[in-house]
Amino acid sequence: MITLQEFKKELFKDHEARKLYDEMEAEYQVISEVIGKRLKKKMSQKQLADRVGTKQSAISRLESGNSNPSVNFLSKVAKALGGELQIRIV
Repeated sequence: MITLQEFKKELFKDHEARKLYDEMEAEYQVISEVIGKRLKKKMSQKQLADRVGTKQSAISRLESGNSNPSVNFLSKVAKALGGELQIRIV
């Protein structure tokens, strides 16, 4: 069985694959944060959706990367998880 690190090392030998991965990094970082915080709080997608004032399917789309959420929506999700949204350009 191959580890994630080994897979990424092999994948990134392809410069185009690395470029695409880098372009998606911020999106994956947001997704990872949302899922991690939701699971840490032992919340279901439905429970988070109720706190945000949306449907479970919207949370599912966010977590699967199948949406392009607004800053306003991400802010609501962050607050529902007990945090705040911070956006930086570095």
